[in-house]
Amino acid sequence: MTSIDDIRDQRVEKVKLLQDKGIEAYPVSSNIDTTNAEFADFFKDLLGSQKEITLGGRIISVRGQGKLGFVDIIDGTSEKVQCFLSLENMGEEGINNFFEFIDTGDFIEFTGKAYVTKRETNALSVTGWRLLTKSLRPIPDSFYGIEDEDERYRKRYLDFILNKDNRDMMKRRSIFWNTIRTFLLKRDYIEVETPVLENTTGGADARPFVTHHNALDMDVYLRISVGELWQKRLLIAGLPKTFEIGRVFRNEGMSPEHAQDYTAVEFYEAYSDFTKGMEMTKELYIKIA
Repeated sequence: MTSIDDIRDQRVEKVKLLQDKGIEAYPVSSNIDTTNAEFADFFKDLLGSQKEITLGGRIISVRGQGKLGFVDIIDGTSEKVQCFLSLENMGEEGINNFFEFIDTGDFIEFTGKAYVTKRETNALSVTGWRLLTKSLRPIPDSFYGIEDEDERYRKRYLDFILNKDNRDMMKRRSIFWNTIRTFLLKRDYIEVETPVLENTTGGADARPFVTHHNALDMDVYLRISVGELWQKRLLIAGLPKTFEIGRVFRNEGMSPEHAQDYTAVEFYEAYSDFTKGMEMTKELYIKIA
């Protein structure tokens, strides 16, 4: 079995060969004008018009060689798109260079037209390609993914490449926090940022992370709450409604469901009581759901 180091050496050599041919392995811009999502949504129109478009993304699968090939790419906007390669449409140099220098994991752009394969799969019939980034390390297998659970948790970025459910989770997370932010802003709360490094622990009963401030020659703590004491001072200072969304750090036990640093929200309101706070929290939960 080929080692990671051997694969990397082979790909570094390909970069050198590409440069010798005058092909840039790491261009600074792309010509992508259509996302995978747009390609899927407007496929019928593109098929009818036969307009030439340019898609781009990371290659997760390459099948075939010689005169014909199929390549799957993902760009983070939707499911994978299948791209059909042929000697007839790409020319001998174009298709030969592709199979010689391109690997799974590379970022690429394909120019072509909408096409339906013999198996009735929506695809892009490629007329040209351009390398955007040469990957020096292989990505996980597109079918099996990362089988080692510990490896999957430690290197989530690798899992995200092929795991659409996890990528969708990140999008839902973004919507979740934006919903909370919008909910509070519409109720005249002011978003604030308070110090992450504190000279005393407060706002919760938890063991803190301790570090040293060299300029002040003193130990400081990573906060264990989202600026509770600071936000209460801001109430006194004349800001009646404040909130903060930020990271919290607690030097305690951890598991896949419980990290030692995580994002939380805290909001404070003057001239109010817990009853109003409970009612607003209920409204927030309903809004999020």
